[in-house]
Amino acid sequence: MPRISKLPEAVANRISAGEVVQRPASVVKELIENAIDAGATKITLSVKEAGRELVQIIDNGHGMDETDALRCIERFATSKISRAEELEHLETLGFRGEALASIASVSHFELKTRTESAETGILLRYDGGELADRSPVAADRGTTVSVRNLFFNVPARRKFLKTNATEFKHIYEALKAQVLAYPEIQWQFYNDDDELFHFRSSDMHERLDFFFGQGFADTLIEVREDNDFLSLYGYVGKPGMLKRQKNDQLFYINRRIVQNRMLSQALQQAYGELLMERQAPFALLFLGLDTRRVDVNVHPAKLEVKFEDDRSVRNMFYPVVKRAVQMQDFSPDVGGAGFREHTLERAACDPEKPLRRLGYQDTPSRMSSTRELYESYAEASDPPAFSSEAPIAGVQEDMFAPQRELRSSSTVESVAMGSGENRPDSASVDPKIWQLHNKYIVCQIKTGLMVIDQHVAHERVLYERALEIMEHNVPNAQQLLFPQKIDLKPWEFEIFEEIRDDLSRLGFNVRTFGNRSVMIEGVPQDVRNGSESDILQSMIEEFQQNASQLKLEKRENLAKSYSCRNAIMTGQKLGLEEMRSLIDRLFATTMPYVCPHGRPVIIKISLDQLDRMFGRT
Repeated sequence: MPRISKLPEAVANRISAGEVVQRPASVVKELIENAIDAGATKITLSVKEAGRELVQIIDNGHGMDETDALRCIERFATSKISRAEELEHLETLGFRGEALASIASVSHFELKTRTESAETGILLRYDGGELADRSPVAADRGTTVSVRNLFFNVPARRKFLKTNATEFKHIYEALKAQVLAYPEIQWQFYNDDDELFHFRSSDMHERLDFFFGQGFADTLIEVREDNDFLSLYGYVGKPGMLKRQKNDQLFYINRRIVQNRMLSQALQQAYGELLMERQAPFALLFLGLDTRRVDVNVHPAKLEVKFEDDRSVRNMFYPVVKRAVQMQDFSPDVGGAGFREHTLERAACDPEKPLRRLGYQDTPSRMSSTRELYESYAEASDPPAFSSEAPIAGVQEDMFAPQRELRSSSTVESVAMGSGENRPDSASVDPKIWQLHNKYIVCQIKTGLMVIDQHVAHERVLYERALEIMEHNVPNAQQLLFPQKIDLKPWEFEIFEEIRDDLSRLGFNVRTFGNRSVMIEGVPQDVRNGSESDILQSMIEEFQQNASQLKLEKRENLAKSYSCRNAIMTGQKLGLEEMRSLIDRLFATTMPYVCPHGRPVIIKISLDQLDRMFGRT
């Protein structure tokens, strides 16, 4: 007697539902994608009990006739592809034809739909995948899908749903991703009969501020690139927008929301040392790519994609984001209420002009892509052109703006303020510079006041110097009159062996001496006298911590370890010439505003802000 038999279709659909319909948010995503593919310009979502009791999508799309309505509930029935070859150039969000069959098999499912030419619509009701009712009905053009009592016939699946708060959060995030991707669509959302939002216009500024907080859109950096390989456009956050979560990184491939580790890592690396440990920048980025260069038929939820050439995509994506980020002035301004990390000013903006709003032009008809909307807005607002060939010198010029202000200040007496005491200095110099509590350097600039953290400023200088020395094999060693012997622990010696060659390039002349002992015979010029042994061991410890926590490239890790352990310490008194030299060297770096670990180096206080503090406005 045969032991293998074909499963009944109802059983197969329930098994399939386990892959496609994992929770109420899965239902929301699949139904919204169908509505978008149907050409809807208005979509309304209603949920009750976080989707357990009801998920309803109403759209004004093309609608279906009775034949198509009946067929769309069948497994592997779709209007989006008909041949295997079409999988190579998908232009719709859905294509498998599994979602509706899977959803209907584990719920009380109702579909009401009408086409523009039909006088009446059709109403279909399914109980656990079985057709229970079919009748004509009065209906507007479009489709309404109601999913009630999800998993009513799969109690184990229903039991393992999380709390209403958790399930609602997943629904909200799934909806938010689509609202931001399709600004030309009007979106309305009800939760337990309470309206949470209704976006009638296509203003992206309004949507970003709603989801992320008032004024959020004004803090973003625009990213824009278009070439023969791909288009990239959207927004990323400034490093001052701290402690954003990874779910605030939205990546779209041809307007399909995706999860891609390579893109996420490239984004993180584009910020580099601008981010502190465990920080993740905000991103809303749209990649346009030839559909033949990307495979979306990877995962049942269609969230994962595979690129034909990962390296080429990364090599285009990474420098564009990095250039956009590093063109900004990241020295924070202090407002009347103190240091506000979320109100960084955009350095390149003309102070006489308001910040350009982020948004899209209202469009009477549905655009075929977000890119078209983006370009129509760009033409209307006439932003400056952005080219991948933009000269680096232009970037450097903006970064040196504070230094130019500093050097143009008038000549006055310099006062060193150390340990709480005022000490007049008779030397007349340009510009005005003070040391505050042997910790901060305070400078007058044309627009107000600049405060520099001396330790992290020196870190930035040493970090870039170390990278340059290792890259170009610049001689940097000075021999010790009396070599120093160090006994290393086993793990320290293992790390020493790993970084030995780069230590030598950096200027450490070290040879092994016995089992796990080393002899320091020369050190880099920046190492303080008498600290040679401590510096080397501290660098090894710092290198090990960075390697385990930050996953840095070896030379970058070594440069960070070196700069951290050799920088001027808090509490160290500096002379006037030392302060001036440090400022000169700081503004000769490529990124003077943050240290290699992401901490701010400079804070500026404008005259306008001081006037507001003292009530002079």
